[in-house]
Amino acid sequence: MTQARLMDGTALARRIVEDTARRAADLTARTGTTPCLATVLVGADPASVTYVRMKQNRSRKAGIASRHVELPAATTTGELVGTLQELSADPAVHGILLQHPMGAHIDERAAFEAIAPEKDVDGVTFASFATMSFGLPGFVSCTPGGIMRLLDAYDVDPSGKRAVVVGRSAILGKPAGMLLLARDATVTYCHSRTTDLSAAVREADIVVAAVGRPQLIKGQDIKPGAVVIDAGYNPGNIGDVDFDSAVERASLITPVPGGVGPMTIATLLEQTVDAATQQLGVSQRVQAL
Repeated sequence: MTQARLMDGTALARRIVEDTARRAADLTARTGTTPCLATVLVGADPASVTYVRMKQNRSRKAGIASRHVELPAATTTGELVGTLQELSADPAVHGILLQHPMGAHIDERAAFEAIAPEKDVDGVTFASFATMSFGLPGFVSCTPGGIMRLLDAYDVDPSGKRAVVVGRSAILGKPAGMLLLARDATVTYCHSRTTDLSAAVREADIVVAAVGRPQLIKGQDIKPGAVVIDAGYNPGNIGDVDFDSAVERASLITPVPGGVGPMTIATLLEQTVDAATQQLGVSQRVQAL
C-alpha cells in the first residue's frame, strides 16, 4: 500500500522566514526602523519559557527586533491589561504576542482584547476573528494561517471538500474552520462531546486535528486519500493523530514535529513585518510565497 506523502512544514517555513527576513531588511533600510515584536510572558512555565525563547531567536534571525516582558505569576488581569495597553500605544512596537496559557486567575479574553488589532500579529482578538470570518484584510491566527499555507503549498484546494476540524479553541479550531469555510470547504466542527467522532472523521476529505488528545484519531478513521493536518501538541512530540496507522490511508499528512509547528512561528514573523509595514505607511509588495 502506498504511504501518504509528508507535508514538510519545516522546509516551507524556512522559505517564508527567508522571504520575511528580506522584507524586514528592506523595511529597515527604507525607514530606519526595525520591525519589533513584543513578547509577554506571565509566570515561568518551563514550556512557555522555552517557546518564547525560540520565538525570540527566530525573530532575531529574521531581522525582527524582540522586546520581552516577563511578569510574575501573581500578576492580576488588570496589571496584565495595563502592560498590553502600554505596548499597544508604543510606536516602537509593531506586533504583540501574549504567551498562553496564563494561569486560571487571569481573564484570558480580557487580556487578549487589550492588544490593539493592528498589532495583533498572533490573531487572538475578536477583531482578528471577525476579519478571518468575513474574509477581510487582517491578521490570521498563526497556526490556522500556517495550515492554510501548507494546503496551498501542496496544491490542496479546499473548495467543495468536506473538512472536519476536531477541536474548537478560539485560536486554533474555530479560526481553522472559518478559514476553510472562506475557501468554500464544507466544514464540520467536532469536539470532546461529539457523538461517534470516528463516523464524522471518516467523511472528511481534509482532517484538522486540534483537540490536544494524544493519538485520538486512528488510521481506521481516515478516509482513504484524505489530507490529514495534525496540529496536536502533546508531551513526547506526539500528535492528535496516530501517525503510523494514518500514514497508510491518507494521501498527505503532516508529521509531528516538523509539520504545523514551524509554520506557526513563520506566520507570526511574517505578520509582524506586515504589521510594521502598515504602521510605517510603506507600500506593500506582492510576496513570492
